[in-house]
Amino acid sequence: MADVKWIKITTDIFDDEKILMIESMPSADSIIVIWLKLLTFAGKQNNDGVFLMSNRIAYTDEMLACIFRRDVNLVRLALKTFEQFGMIEIIEKVITIPNWNKHQTLDAYEKKKERDRLYQAERRAKQKLLVSGSPDESSDGQKTPSSDVAVSEEDIEKEKDIEREIKKNSASQPSKADVEAFFESVWELYPVKKGKGQVSETKRKALFKIGYDQMERAINRYLTELKKDASWRRPQNGSTFFNSGYVDYLDENFTPDQVTTGGRKENLPEWFGRRQLDEDEIAAVRRMMSEDDLAEAEQLRAELQASFGGNR
Repeated sequence: MADVKWIKITTDIFDDEKILMIESMPSADSIIVIWLKLLTFAGKQNNDGVFLMSNRIAYTDEMLACIFRRDVNLVRLALKTFEQFGMIEIIEKVITIPNWNKHQTLDAYEKKKERDRLYQAERRAKQKLLVSGSPDESSDGQKTPSSDVAVSEEDIEKEKDIEREIKKNSASQPSKADVEAFFESVWELYPVKKGKGQVSETKRKALFKIGYDQMERAINRYLTELKKDASWRRPQNGSTFFNSGYVDYLDENFTPDQVTTGGRKENLPEWFGRRQLDEDEIAAVRRMMSEDDLAEAEQLRAELQASFGGNR
């Protein structure tokens, strides 16, 4: 992203309790300078407060020491202090500033609000000039109320609608750091931690919208089903579950298993019926194959049919 030319720093920054505590520490001034350098560097990167080089390589304390032209041990002390005070978060070894967008996009909102206010004020002033130049009169010679009153009320409502829309859009766009923190929390709930990097940023945002509580329920439902079939069924890799496996276990989709007296699911793919298997063969398939096995068999059958043609 292109770098920005300014960042927002409140005028009471040195009254903040975290800064006050830092000022009581050794090397306080140097640590505060590093904090300001970190903020300006985040603005220059313009990457939602996430310190990544080319969106791939995490900045290390040695790299920041070089960029800030400060001793590496001092930078390490500063980063440790900032993390303890919640000024930064380290997620998967990546340094982030929590709620960066919340604090740094507020000026953009205020600027738009002021621009809209000035536009409406100029528009109303022009209308007043038109009205004052040719006032309407009723049949008894009295002036009728200016339509500008109604227009002003309408404009005020439009301004409020703009503000609500801005707030709505801002709330619907979580920061990258928030999405990553959420994904870390649900990833910890899942037992097979394989393929984490295969869950894309888009998928992680989709999981964020679903919410922690529902994802926790989905994971618990899946694990409960696995326990019932522990002798022949194994959990999916984390990448498989969080990319698609969780869908069947969401509140709106989940249906408890229908089982036979033997404890096996009744589900069979449609193509088994077309094969006209007899009852013994179908029963044998139920005993030998899990739901995941059947899905794989269905996929294999489709691939074979695509390769060789015809119904096999």
